[in-house]
Amino acid sequence: KHEFIKDFSDSISKGWYILGEKVKKFETEFANYCSTDYCVGVASGLDAIFLALKALNLPKKSEVIVPSNTYIASILAIIHAGLKPVLVEPNIETYNIDPLLIQEKITIDTKAILVVHLYGKLCNMNLIKDIANKFDLKIIEDCAQAHGARYKTRLAGSFGDIGAFSFYPTKNLGCLGDGGAITTSNDKLMEKIVKLRNYGSSKKYINDLIGFNSRLDEIQAGFLSIKLKKLAHINNHKRKLAHIYLKYLKDDFIKPIVQENYFDVYHIFNIRHSKRDSLKNYLLKNNIKTEIHYPIPPHKQKALSNTFFHNQDFPISDKIHKTTLSLPISFFHNESDIYRVVDIMNKY
Repeated sequence: KHEFIKDFSDSISKGWYILGEKVKKFETEFANYCSTDYCVGVASGLDAIFLALKALNLPKKSEVIVPSNTYIASILAIIHAGLKPVLVEPNIETYNIDPLLIQEKITIDTKAILVVHLYGKLCNMNLIKDIANKFDLKIIEDCAQAHGARYKTRLAGSFGDIGAFSFYPTKNLGCLGDGGAITTSNDKLMEKIVKLRNYGSSKKYINDLIGFNSRLDEIQAGFLSIKLKKLAHINNHKRKLAHIYLKYLKDDFIKPIVQENYFDVYHIFNIRHSKRDSLKNYLLKNNIKTEIHYPIPPHKQKALSNTFFHNQDFPISDKIHKTTLSLPISFFHNESDIYRVVDIMNKY
């Protein structure tokens, strides 16, 4: 808090609030962190995916493959970009898109795969990259929940053509408001995104593209630079809390899978249980607040059900959404908090 207040005062004294030195500084720091050549700060995670898709300049109404159990933002970005979302079921163990099911959904209109590293676990990017190379598809990574997650030594946001991040306050790397960023190592894509986020302009009053207003502001960039230095500590703390759940929760609860070479950062620690709603109420009576990520799958949302996914069935996604429950695992929680949750859950 002290560092935030100091940085906030500094921003006010300088009087520069949009696309200044603090945004440039954070963009450089975050690109270095993700091992990409570039980072472009934008207004939100949704905008990050949307602008990434716009920058790729895919033919109108191209199909973009996306997991059926993602948060609706991933799908909204595809629709707003004038493209068609095609849902593919997740793997029931990892909750990430199942690479074995992707190929059967590819058509001549498929131009990209939007992978979502859900809950802080990376997708199987080796298999997905093989499929993308085989069919000449672009890869966009939705890394909104995966800051610092990695496979072996490679981090989220460095596998695809473009990575899209959210800095919503609850994220492992979150600001004190809305914010987002795009990572890439393609200089042409970077130059285009820099223009798209700022009215289609990289030089004041000269507009090369039909752009948008989606800029990470100076104050949030300053906060993010402070938090980025602590991200490893935040991730390790959450992994320590996750380990308690994994080790001591009874096997009555379906726990997240742990795989060799995957460094999961547990933005969310989800379990599954056939009597999820009863369990949630039981925990609430014991003063333990939980959340459901997410109660309604995208294909059953009113906004989407009668248009893109009419009469389509996604049983794996339905099963996950009916049984999933997110347990306390914030940076604020300590180990004794988690042991208490485990103790109460094991009595259910």
